[in-house]
Amino acid sequence: MKSRDTVMRLKRFQVDEKRRRVAQIEMMIADFERMVHELEREIASEEQKSGISDKAHFAYPTYARAAMTRKENLQRSADELKTQLEDARVELEAAFQELKKFEILDDREQARERAAEAAREQSDLDRIGLAMRAGFARA
Repeated sequence: MKSRDTVMRLKRFQVDEKRRRVAQIEMMIADFERMVHELEREIASEEQKSGISDKAHFAYPTYARAAMTRKENLQRSADELKTQLEDARVELEAAFQELKKFEILDDREQARERAAEAAREQSDLDRIGLAMRAGFARA
């Protein structure tokens, strides 16, 4: 009984850990995408201030060029995280299926234990009934 409870706690912990990892990656992706949009606005603002939007132009704003590089790096990181997110979701699904398998086995084992206990109780009641019947027959 205790080992089964320990296994169930372990499986639930593993599912919770996988859920946290998925949530963490989703938050990181959202943060990166938010930063990308902010950088896009800053780049557009710099281009508007300077009046130069041609990235090959010699007077293109240095800050806009640096922000563009940063934006591209963030976008690449977000794309890599999306791949990690898919892997984490697959791992979460596998852990969840494993937990469900153990929960079903646990339910079956508990049902067997309840049935055995009910059979023992019925046997005890049958024995008591027979003893009472035998006592009434003697009297």
